[in-house]
Amino acid sequence: MLNLPKIALGAWAWGSGAVGGNQVFGHNLESKDLKPIFDAAMSAGLNLWDTATVYGMGASEEILGNFVKTVEREKIFLSTKFTPQIAGMYDDSVEKMLDASLKRLNTDYIDVYWVHNPADVEKWTPMLPALIKSGKVKSVGVSNHNLAELKRANEILNAEGCKVEAVQNHFSLLNRSSETSGILDYCKENGIKFFAYMVLEQGALSGKYNTKNPFPAGSDRAKSYNPLLPQLEKLTDEMKKIGEKHNLSAAQVGTAWAINKGTLPIIGVTKIHHVDDAAKIIDVKLSSDEIAELEKFADKANVSTVREWEKKME
Repeated sequence: MLNLPKIALGAWAWGSGAVGGNQVFGHNLESKDLKPIFDAAMSAGLNLWDTATVYGMGASEEILGNFVKTVEREKIFLSTKFTPQIAGMYDDSVEKMLDASLKRLNTDYIDVYWVHNPADVEKWTPMLPALIKSGKVKSVGVSNHNLAELKRANEILNAEGCKVEAVQNHFSLLNRSSETSGILDYCKENGIKFFAYMVLEQGALSGKYNTKNPFPAGSDRAKSYNPLLPQLEKLTDEMKKIGEKHNLSAAQVGTAWAINKGTLPIIGVTKIHHVDDAAKIIDVKLSSDEIAELEKFADKANVSTVREWEKKME
């Protein structure tokens, strides 16, 4: 199993452009805004960074790559993704998209390289072993794959002496389908790290937003989550209540829940306090009663947060 930190820091909201921070999150964050956050994270020992070619069509990778130059490469873990939906820009070549990522990230290898969406498991998965054997990639993972697609990807890699080392799916109190479908159990049984993205539902479970303080209009997350806020208030109130027992915020409780479920959460960082909050929860233990209570309120909210690029893991 990969030896990684307990939390990854996400750079999806970094930079601007298609599927980038300004469009999805309503942020306009560039290098000057983000360098202090990167430095604070590295100082706190939070050195696993997750990005993707498609985030701002290279903008996120480029910003992170500028920071990578300032540290010793072996002291940072880099995670980025091949996205089949934009493969045509790279002549339908996994390696060409990887090479572009390597250049933007100022590195000659990626610690975890992902097939971002399955699209065609039989087409894209066989291209991964050569990248591992070349040394450009240390390990490979699959994202947004259901259990059948995950198992098939592992079979294809096993035949070449490799394996799926990591899975990255949407997993939160509001979307536990990777657990109910058996994906979490499969990962545990096969020594696969499970990365949980959108643990806080892009801020909807942070405790910051509610019907009186909705997301500012103009971003994809405002469009997706503002209509759900009335149904989420009892859940976020319960998260705050449990947080008071542990001296944690609602956001920290949501992330601690994911860690306690045996996953490695990806926390989007756009402010210094996001780094500080993440560092404080790595070893927080929630009781089984607290976990059950959180999940009970989440079920009562009765909302679907499966987004347009995803599917429910059934």
